[in-house]
Amino acid sequence: MVNITVIGAGVYGLSCALALLNDGHQVRVLEKSRVGQGASGGLVGALSPHVPEDWNIRKQFQLGALVSAEKHWAEVEALSNLPSGYGRVGRYIPLNDAYEAEKAKGRCAGAVRLWPKGFDWRVLPDAPHIAREVAPYGVVHETLSARISPRLACAALAAAVLKSGGEVIENHPVETLEGINVIAAGIGSEALLSPFLGEGKIRGVKGQSALLSGGLPAGSPVIYGNGVYIIPHADGRVAVGATSENKFLKPHSTDALLDAVLAKAYAIVPALAAAKVLERHAGLRPRAPKPEAMLGQLDAHTFVATGGFKTGLGNAHVIAAALVRLVRGEDPDIPKDLSPTHHLTKRVKQPMPWQISARPETG
Repeated sequence: MVNITVIGAGVYGLSCALALLNDGHQVRVLEKSRVGQGASGGLVGALSPHVPEDWNIRKQFQLGALVSAEKHWAEVEALSNLPSGYGRVGRYIPLNDAYEAEKAKGRCAGAVRLWPKGFDWRVLPDAPHIAREVAPYGVVHETLSARISPRLACAALAAAVLKSGGEVIENHPVETLEGINVIAAGIGSEALLSPFLGEGKIRGVKGQSALLSGGLPAGSPVIYGNGVYIIPHADGRVAVGATSENKFLKPHSTDALLDAVLAKAYAIVPALAAAKVLERHAGLRPRAPKPEAMLGQLDAHTFVATGGFKTGLGNAHVIAAALVRLVRGEDPDIPKDLSPTHHLTKRVKQPMPWQISARPETG
């Protein structure tokens, strides 16, 4: 049994804490503000797979996380006696041009080959609530996607940590590391990681989203179109988002970019325009040097589980399981793309075919 401090009470930190507790460790979580107040306090909560083509180990890792999420969140809810808002509701993707429609039809066979049995990717002529104008070539319906409430999920995880014998201490910023630590503080990880990785390795990407009073039946599939997610949550409210901004002046303020996102959502599902906007939200999502999460061991006493950008809610439980293996001294069995070493390696831009000069024949 090892005493471990997890820094950060977002979905990564709380998931790691719960997994470590289940492995027999004594764990406390230190949070500089409140549970789920960072990137994990957003509104959207889309858990969607990569399209079933051009498969690789990174996509397979995400697929495993999405498939196992249903069982995981059911266990968290049972332990905490709190809802997470999780539901495997599937996803609609409107098709607005012939090229995308042909690609979508070709992916039906890819889903059969690459996804577990029971998860489908089909192209339908239309779908309920989606305007015909935005889907003249039909609608993809895939049954693997799910949705979750980020805020409810964090509350359920925190309660599960407490019921498992862990501590969650809020309003407790950490400036120096003592003992064995897991750095999982989102954009707040930067200062703690800089002695190991150098400065500027974790940055915030701004996301703006909105919560509407309704407009779609609870339990309806997630909708993704024109770069916008529409999430019908379990309580009947609908989340819409999000922007992805690398340059901004006010990280926690909403502006005209969110208005544009809402306009796109209204065009896809006209019924949303009659709903009341209950909340406009802006926050920063942690991005490591590469888009993937960063998971690894930095020295004998320090581990990192952060980044994730847009995938944290979907893969937090498998990141946590891999962290447990790292703490045990075992192979974490994760894609190399997640390691700190990979994140610090500059990506070599491959030339496009037309940029490669023909080599003269020899011989």
